[in-house]
Amino acid sequence: MAEDANSRNVSVIKDVNGNNIVMINDIIFKGRQAINWEDVENYLMRYVGDFYTIADNKEIVFIGTDLPDEYTHSEYTNILKGANAKAKANAAQGLPELIEIASGVRYTPNTKPKHNKDAKHGWYRYESRFALPVFGDNGEVARYNVFHVAMILRHAEDGKKYLYDIMNIKKETSSLFQS
Repeated sequence: MAEDANSRNVSVIKDVNGNNIVMINDIIFKGRQAINWEDVENYLMRYVGDFYTIADNKEIVFIGTDLPDEYTHSEYTNILKGANAKAKANAAQGLPELIEIASGVRYTPNTKPKHNKDAKHGWYRYESRFALPVFGDNGEVARYNVFHVAMILRHAEDGKKYLYDIMNIKKETSSLFQS
């Protein structure tokens, strides 16, 4: 099993509206211009073989061997720039919790022949949220940026659902977490 949330400095809190947010308190993948995606891929390897339960519907989500490569080298990742690239890289720290708080499931059948085995039974999309710290000039946390993300699960030939990627990362405009 991957290390626990405390050792990753990750927690789940509720915002002022009672919605869950995964608080990721460390920025381990720095730099907005050039994220080292190989480091992110190596980090994600720690989750392979683990599984997590979505609290809303008790759905079990597995982490397969394809996640590290897809997460770091997908078409979506390749177009990310700036803050969204940094957000996706650092969201890797909170994947277990992002899965656990996921909600709002939508199903889409598989239409691409290349996914006939790995997503034979289609795709599921869940919504989740996380926050990353923004540090001031003094090195202290000035505020947190909150991001909304779509979590893509593939429903494989073996009947299991696997996390495939996270995408559609959007920074929320509210400033609920000013220090």
